[in-house]
Amino acid sequence: MAAHAHGTGAHQDGDGRVPAGARDRAEEQAPAGDRDGGGGDRGGGRTALIVVDMINSYEHPDADLLLPSAREALPVLVELLGRAREQGVPVVYVNDNFGEWRSHHGEILEAALAGPHAELVEPIRPDDASLFVVKARHSIFFETPLAYLLSQLRVRHVVLCGQVTEQCVLYSALDAHIRHFEVTVPVDAVAHIHASLADAALEMMRRNMGARTVRAKEVDFADGE
Repeated sequence: MAAHAHGTGAHQDGDGRVPAGARDRAEEQAPAGDRDGGGGDRGGGRTALIVVDMINSYEHPDADLLLPSAREALPVLVELLGRAREQGVPVVYVNDNFGEWRSHHGEILEAALAGPHAELVEPIRPDDASLFVVKARHSIFFETPLAYLLSQLRVRHVVLCGQVTEQCVLYSALDAHIRHFEVTVPVDAVAHIHASLADAALEMMRRNMGARTVRAKEVDFADGE
């Protein structure tokens, strides 16, 4: 997302590393049949919920424009995360580290919770089963191990939620599409800076990337089993 930089054409960088133990947790979360190469209707794939850039202090340019949409999306995200966790769906947070190259996921979370809008972070904070990938640029796949992690989980369908619809969610949907993932974007679980651009981005995802754009309550995680 990194709205603090996108509006000016610059961007803060992250380290793109999976925290220690993430691969082990990925293997633990994958069903035994998947770890053995077993398959389902999506070529051995399952569904994963990807939370984009929601661990955020909102101390950046455009934050004031983003905050109303983030507040509106928050209860929907809470419900979506709850359902995913109840159903054993892998949850992967992919987050900018705002240029703090020495930071890890714990420090990113602590900084966000210490910021002025901790109420937007606390309800959706990662739990012990969540996986966490730090990204460097707009796309969740650019120079990150996410594609490998998803392959270890036998994921072929990603549900993208978070922020910003017309920035990181859009570019991530494109990168997911060209990697042959099936993509769903719950339109009420993504936050935007500019509503008109967000609408255009969702239309591009539908038309150009084959994404399903639905309400969060319509997301059926069992579809990807």
